[in-house]
Amino acid sequence: MAVTDLHTANVPTLPAHTDPDTDQVLDGGLLHELSYAFDSPFHFLLPHRFDANLAAFRTALSDAGVEGRVYYAKKANKAAVWMERCAAHQAGVDVASAPELREALGHGVRGENIVVTGPAKNDELLRLAVLQGCLIAVDALDELDLLITLTLTGTVRPARLLLRRLPPAQPHSRFGMNADELATALDRCVRAGNAVRMEGFSFHLSGYATQPRADLAQELLDLCLKARVLGLQADRISIGGGFAVDYSSADHWHTFLAEQRPEHYHANKTFHTADFYPYHSPVAGADALRTILATVPESGTTTLAERLKETGTLLMMEPGRALLDGAGASVFRVQGVKDRDGYRIVTVDGTSLSVSEQWFNSEYLPDPHLVTPSGRAHGSEVHPACVGGASCLESDMLTWRKVPFPARPRVGDLLVYPNTAGYQMDSNESPFHDLPLPPKVVLDRLGGRPRWRLDRRPAC
Repeated sequence: MAVTDLHTANVPTLPAHTDPDTDQVLDGGLLHELSYAFDSPFHFLLPHRFDANLAAFRTALSDAGVEGRVYYAKKANKAAVWMERCAAHQAGVDVASAPELREALGHGVRGENIVVTGPAKNDELLRLAVLQGCLIAVDALDELDLLITLTLTGTVRPARLLLRRLPPAQPHSRFGMNADELATALDRCVRAGNAVRMEGFSFHLSGYATQPRADLAQELLDLCLKARVLGLQADRISIGGGFAVDYSSADHWHTFLAEQRPEHYHANKTFHTADFYPYHSPVAGADALRTILATVPESGTTTLAERLKETGTLLMMEPGRALLDGAGASVFRVQGVKDRDGYRIVTVDGTSLSVSEQWFNSEYLPDPHLVTPSGRAHGSEVHPACVGGASCLESDMLTWRKVPFPARPRVGDLLVYPNTAGYQMDSNESPFHDLPLPPKVVLDRLGGRPRWRLDRRPAC
């Protein structure tokens, strides 16, 4: 049955930014070989892109004359290769569990370069963090009490800690302490004496706006000055993560939002546009850090960078997605195609658990690439198709949207979802139906004959 109803319709598209590294992989013939070898979906990783993103953040700090440290937020992607890169470049790692901490240590990241975040940390994680000299972001008074108790009763070194501030603009956040709790925490740090080393303050702020981060950072600097009067070290602040990634152009993104309608999705699925990730961001990655450093608070006249230098305060940040921008993609093999009501339903050999945006009642919107055995599909025609997973659940859709592919998808073709390393690949992964988890393939060399290896993780 021919699929013609939507051929001439204005089917929304959202192409990702052109990326030479990903294009080289798509056009090199390696993907079909790997798909045949693994007989499953897989992800490919580009470690050199992580290195470049890390360097860009460090350059932003250097250009502003600010002393700072970058900690990779490990939760953004479980692959061991990122720990390898952090160890190689003396970068920090942000962890939130004992297994994450052990894995970072196992790949050569020094404890002093690890910050431990997350709410309500248990005694196992706290004890290990103290023994390894990690910096601990304390989220609550009871956590501080537990940490002091552990330090006084069994460890041989003081606990390094930050106190996490509850953002005044987000009073319902479950992260951090309010002003009264912080005052109590400071008093307990003073009373604990040599059992703790209170090194500063941090916050967890939702969203990607730069002004609120700069404003709250200025407040943390004021807290540092007050803590120093009490005799505490308080010489650093952490502004967390929240550095956006720019996936697509402004024109494509705004056109997509204006044109998309329920009929452009399988089963007339509806999404709230407010739940979509902002796939275009005019200020992203290291440029967002530059903007934050150059921002003057609404009630002041001094930029954040200037105040950091004036107060002798080190700036910490914990980007995840931004360090993984362009650092990988996800590959699925087409194993079935149905014609339905003017579009096609493509079924691939994996599930939506490997493209995790569905977890947020949304979906990953950048268009997947269609790669045939003879190369990437090109053309002026429109072949709309949604993409379903191999499970028996109606809701198992990698892409509800009817993507306007340039050719008809066929069994054996590959769908490559671009730029998925940040939070998409493995946040939600599960061996549902006993399907194997997609392996991660590290591409160490793209030019000439590609060099690849499986990502390796140490046994915990």
